[in-house]
Amino acid sequence: MAVGIFDSGLGGLTVLNAAQTRLPEVDFLYYADSAHAPYGVRDAEDIYNLTRNAVQDLWSRGCDLVILACNTASAAALRRMQEEGVPQSKRVLGVFVPLIEALTERQWGDNSPPREVAVKHVALFATPATVASRAFQRELAFRAIGVDVEAQACGGVVDAIEDGDMILAEALVRSHVDALKRKMPHPQAAILGCTHYPLMAEAFQAALGPDVQVFSQGDLVAESLADYLQRHPDMLGGGEAGYLTTGNPQKVSDRATQFLRRQITFKAA
Repeated sequence: MAVGIFDSGLGGLTVLNAAQTRLPEVDFLYYADSAHAPYGVRDAEDIYNLTRNAVQDLWSRGCDLVILACNTASAAALRRMQEEGVPQSKRVLGVFVPLIEALTERQWGDNSPPREVAVKHVALFATPATVASRAFQRELAFRAIGVDVEAQACGGVVDAIEDGDMILAEALVRSHVDALKRKMPHPQAAILGCTHYPLMAEAFQAALGPDVQVFSQGDLVAESLADYLQRHPDMLGGGEAGYLTTGNPQKVSDRATQFLRRQITFKAA
C-alpha cells in the first residue's frame, strides 16, 4: 500500500523524507518528472497537462492518494484538476495549505472567516510560475487579513539544484534575497515556496538574518498528511513503493542519493 508523491524533479524529496520520518509505517511511491523539469519556467497549460498525466499514472499504479510535492504544480494545476473532477476513489492534495495554516496559526480544516494574524510582512520565494499564479496570496486571503506579501521569483535556483551545482544555487539565493529586501527591507517571515528550496534553507536563513522566521514545507506537509490518513485510512491505496523518473534513472538516482545522503534508486517511469 503506497501513497504517491509527485514532483517535477528532486525537490519533493524534502517532503518525502519528512513523510517517511513522520509515517514510517506508510509506503510511498515517488514520481519525478525529471524529463520536463523545471516546471517553474513553463506556462500554466503545460504545467497542468504534465501534472495531470503524472497523477493519472500514479493512480493507475494503485496510489489512491497523490501529494503534489511541487508548489508550481499545486499553484497551476491542482484547482483545475479538482474542478474538472477527480475519480470518486482518488484524491490529489497540494502543499500550499499546510504552510499557510502554520503561518496563520490555524488548525487543519479550520474554515472560519479570515482574521488578523501576528505576522504582517511576509516574503515569498518561489518559481516564476508560482509567483505569476498568485495562488499563495489567494489561499492566504481565505485565512488572514492585513498581511503584506512580497513575492520574489527565484529564477535559476531549481536548475542549479537539479544540476548539483550548490555553489551557484547559494549565490542565486543571496541575489534573490537581496532583490526581495530592496522591495521589503524588514520581512517578519519568509516562505520557501518551492520544495527544492529547503535544500538551501541555511543559505536563505543566512541571507535573511536570524530575526526572520523561515517556513519550509517538509515537516508541515508530513504532519498534515498524518492527520489526513488518520481520518481517511482507506486512502492508503494498493500501489507498490519505490522511485520513478521520466529522466535518466542513473543520473537522477545519483543526485537523489547526494541530496538525502542515503542510497536512492530510481527506475524508469
